[in-house]
Amino acid sequence: MKSLLFSALFQALCHAQRPVSGWFYPVNPDQNIYPPNGANYPATGPPTNSTYDYIIVGSGAGGSPLAARLARAGHSVLLIDAGEDHGAERQVQVPTFHPQASEYGPIRWNYFVNHYDDEVQARRDSKMAYLTADGSEYYVGLNPPADAQMLGVLYPRSAALGGCSQHNAFITVLPHDSDWDYIASITADESWRAGNMRQYFERLESCRYLPNSVTGHGFSGWLQTRLTPLILILEDLKVLSLVIAAATAMGMDLAGKVIDTVAGLAEILAVDLNNDSPGRDDAELLYQIPLTMNDEYARSSPRDIVLDTANAVNDDGSKTYKLDIALNTLVTKVNFDTSGTTPKAIGVDYLVGKSLYRADTRATQASTGESGTVTAAREVILSAGTFNTPQLLKLSGVGPASELQAFGIPVVQDLPGVGGNMQDRYEVGLVGKAPSNFSLLQGCTFLQGPYDEDDPCYDKWASNPIGYLKGTYTTNGIAFGYFFRSSAADGTTGDPDVFVGGAPAFFDGYYPGYSVRATAEHDIWTWLVLKAHSRNRAGTVNLTSSEPRDTPNITFRSFAQGGDADVQAVYEGIQYGLAAFEDLVPLDGSRFERVWPSPANVSTADEEQVQQFVRDEAWGHHASCTCPIGADDDPMAVLDGQLRVRGIDGLRVVDASVFPRIPGTYIALPIYMVSEKAADVILAAAAAAEDGGEAS
Repeated sequence: MKSLLFSALFQALCHAQRPVSGWFYPVNPDQNIYPPNGANYPATGPPTNSTYDYIIVGSGAGGSPLAARLARAGHSVLLIDAGEDHGAERQVQVPTFHPQASEYGPIRWNYFVNHYDDEVQARRDSKMAYLTADGSEYYVGLNPPADAQMLGVLYPRSAALGGCSQHNAFITVLPHDSDWDYIASITADESWRAGNMRQYFERLESCRYLPNSVTGHGFSGWLQTRLTPLILILEDLKVLSLVIAAATAMGMDLAGKVIDTVAGLAEILAVDLNNDSPGRDDAELLYQIPLTMNDEYARSSPRDIVLDTANAVNDDGSKTYKLDIALNTLVTKVNFDTSGTTPKAIGVDYLVGKSLYRADTRATQASTGESGTVTAAREVILSAGTFNTPQLLKLSGVGPASELQAFGIPVVQDLPGVGGNMQDRYEVGLVGKAPSNFSLLQGCTFLQGPYDEDDPCYDKWASNPIGYLKGTYTTNGIAFGYFFRSSAADGTTGDPDVFVGGAPAFFDGYYPGYSVRATAEHDIWTWLVLKAHSRNRAGTVNLTSSEPRDTPNITFRSFAQGGDADVQAVYEGIQYGLAAFEDLVPLDGSRFERVWPSPANVSTADEEQVQQFVRDEAWGHHASCTCPIGADDDPMAVLDGQLRVRGIDGLRVVDASVFPRIPGTYIALPIYMVSEKAADVILAAAAAAEDGGEAS
């Protein structure tokens, strides 16, 4: 719909201080829908009763690169996704719009998750969402209407070609070496060692911010990486003041440094966060953050390689590769041949239709779709993500027997670890307000104005042929960040466990309408604190019914394991952010007043209050580990080191759920690397089978 968001709603959200009374937000808000800037892939279902070598369920960070690699190796591949392709649209393309992408109606899946089993504790979260009695609005806050239904905390996911790589924040950070080495140690498979895994990063990356003589990077892969143009920082004295304050808070000596030039600024902000030096994981530095942006400073993602592969044609116009993409196709079940001693995956059942899955707010009870079946001659590979892969396994009869039996699902393989071990990071925002606006944001509307109103910042981004002169929208907002080791860091690895990054937006977590609120005011700065290597592994994804369109019950049980140590680490990140605000020498005369957490409710001088704030308000958006790789003698292991589902032939998992422990600080790049490794493993198995050997 080509209309302005409800003006009354917009005004209600335009407050730096979150209203104590909470607010209401439409379940399906009016949004500006613009013509695409290029071609979107058409949404069609699979050819009925067809057969492919490989069927891949889910086109996200794991599925798309894998589909492209297998097809380019000569195999027939069907890639299936429940969503459509909207990757050519500005909400998805523009780096600054990633919050809007996560709430963009055509690709939005809204999960509402539980942080705690204890409802009293859960209701202390001011992001808690409720559905009003008439079902048309959400209430978000601490004082819900008496007749409202408690839903949980919003966890945005994306139903689109490319999956959540279509709404993520573009951040591209290698995990720590210890993350890979741990998998190698529990599987006794040296190919998981960090030294070997680096090759997959080099294979997939197309680095555009370093000379190609630099080792440890790739320069011809499918994922382009760039840095925020430093000229943006220099053009806004507020942002430059915050960079200097961040450097001062970490103890950097700036005496004698010239900081008002690009070269001078580069001396403060380290360039190569993903370097291959032996000391990389020990460093506590202020880095520029690599972002996945192409030559036009638009989103670079797995969608690129899968479309390049699917659309490639020979001179005679025939398809070069045997890759088909089925969209608006919800897989409902994996089918097995159980006639032998070991069940074998032989295909999937599906429904074709728009908005079938009930995380899509446009779904209705009446939506049923058209059913069909496709067959896999070699393997079925699940890349549906941390929530949907365990759900689909369970619906197919693979999971904890007691849970399956409770829903009348015949047990194909009793695997108690499916849907357990769920992990996430902890994040909080520390928000300050200045007495005047960032000059960087002058005129920017962030798509919130009337449909026919010009956005000068978008026009500059879209029309300027010179990348670094395309302006404000050439960044995701988090141009730099500090990685450091808290007092609660894991002493066995020594890896930094806290990241603090800054952005000129209000970011206090996810809730309906958060993306509108984030950029409603142009005088706001958030220090985002992220706890890496969180200790809690108590999260679960459980069925709510045997209906494949229903969403599962998702409960993280935040801080249930190692909670005191993780809270301490986040607390120290907050202290760093506070110091950066305090140390700020305002080059434009503007200091920042803290507005979140509210000074009226949380005294930052009171450690106990700040730590309670962390427990109440922390969120995450890197859910992982629900189908973990594990040792042969681990009864909770779902996968072996070859990503095969234990006790099943012809079935693998390739997505964020495979990790036994949540890796590093940001999840996307580790999944891309697993996908590239999976391609090697699967192709080696196919070659071994053709040679008459045992598939590995």
